[in-house]
Amino acid sequence: MSPFNVLVVDDEKEIRDAIEIYLKNEGITVIKASDGIEAIEKLDEQVIHLIIMDIMMPRLDGISTTFKIREQKNIPIIILSAKVEDTDKILGLQIGADDYVTKPFNPLELIARVKSQLRRYVTLGTYEGNDKLINLNGLTLDKEAKEVALHGETVKLTPIEYRIVELLMSHAGRVFSISEIYERVWKEPCYNAENTVAVHIRKIREKIEIDPKNPRYLKVVWGIGYKMEK
Repeated sequence: MSPFNVLVVDDEKEIRDAIEIYLKNEGITVIKASDGIEAIEKLDEQVIHLIIMDIMMPRLDGISTTFKIREQKNIPIIILSAKVEDTDKILGLQIGADDYVTKPFNPLELIARVKSQLRRYVTLGTYEGNDKLINLNGLTLDKEAKEVALHGETVKLTPIEYRIVELLMSHAGRVFSISEIYERVWKEPCYNAENTVAVHIRKIREKIEIDPKNPRYLKVVWGIGYKMEK
C-alpha cells in the first residue's frame, strides 16, 4: 500500500493516464479527476497528499479550483499547464500553488518536483498524518486543542490572535490581505480595519518571534498583506 495519494486533475485522459504510469512506477497511488468540481469531490472522499492541477479545464478551471482548495486545505499543489505566460505562473503561485510545470513536461522533472513537494509536506512542512496538527519549523498549531506552541512551549494567545494564527498557518505561504483577514476572523465586513489587524499582528509577533522586528514566521508583504512563512 502506497503511503502517498496524488490527485491528478486534467481534462485530457491521455495526460492523466501518462502521469499515473510515471507515479505508479515510483510507488505512488494516483487518483484522477477530469475537472475542478470532480477534484473537490475526490478531496472529500479520501486523503490526498499532493495535487497536480491543469489550468484550462471545463466546469471549474485550475485557478478557481486552487483558490477553493486553499480556503480549507494546505495540500501541496503543482500547477500543470500548456500556458507559458508569466502571468499565469504568477497568478497560480499567488493564490496558493506550490510549484508550476509547463506542458509538454519532462517525466523525470515532474517526478522530481512531486517527490520534493511530498518531502516538504510530510517531513518539513505541515503534514502530520491529518489536517489537525500543523508544524512550521518549530511553530505548531493543534486545531483540536486550539493551542499554539513554539518549540514545545505553549504560546498564550487570545481567541482573536489564535484565529489569525490558525488562518495563516493553515494556508502557509499564501498572502492574505488585511480585509480578508478581518472578514475571516471577525466574521463581519471590513471597514477601516487596518489598525485593528495591525495591532493584533504586532501582539502575535511579540509572542511567537524571537525578534519581532525581524520575524521568522509571520511576515508582511508590503502593499498586499500578511503571510505565515513556510
